Amino acid sequence: MFNCFNCSRILSTLFILFIAVNAYASDTLVTLSLRGEINPSAARLVTKSIQKAKVTNAELIIIDMNTYGGLVTDADSIRTAILNSPIPVWVYINKNAASAGALISLACDSIFMQPGSNIGAATAVTQDGDAAPDKYQSYMRGMMRATAEAKGKLPDGNFRRNPKIAEAMVDQDMEVKGISKVGEVVTLTTEEALKYGYCEEKYATLQELLKAKRLDT
Repeated sequence: MFNCFNCSRILSTLFILFIAVNAYASDTLVTLSLRGEINPSAARLVTKSIQKAKVTNAELIIIDMNTYGGLVTDADSIRTAILNSPIPVWVYINKNAASAGALISLACDSIFMQPGSNIGAATAVTQDGDAAPDKYQSYMRGMMRATAEAKGKLPDGNFRRNPKIAEAMVDQDMEVKGISKVGEVVTLTTEEALKYGYCEEKYATLQELLKAKRLDT
């Protein structure tokens, strides 16, 4: 199997200790936390949370995310579950949405970020931390592009989330004018994500987001 994050394995090992294993449901809202490596447990959590939202007739699902990435297979399972969800899914990026986290975020209907956060750096790597062969990079580029495209177009014909930026989060050989140069993969800060359509609004905390959207009752 191939990982799709390019941060150190030590950090991944530490973060897996903090992954959430439950979700909170209210009458209209289901929230869950993805804090750690994206792995089978994370995929099961998202699937169960979507099922819970259906059973409780919730109107919205919110993911509280802080991850450096994880396995491509599990990230794709989560991506697919979110894209197929009949209930809207929002993500609140609480510091990090790297690699697999970026892919999952792109699948969500709305992206919100904490100031000082990042999204991107989705190059596929092996479990040893080396860059995966090009066919895996190509597959990851395609998933990132397709997921960005899946969120639809604006009235002027442009996509809500520029698919080229999504691809450049994987491919260091892609150049996106004004954003990245050849030789570097794209990672967007909160302010950059706001500027380029990869974040709708920023909030200091998830509670602040809930309050602003009148979901804290």
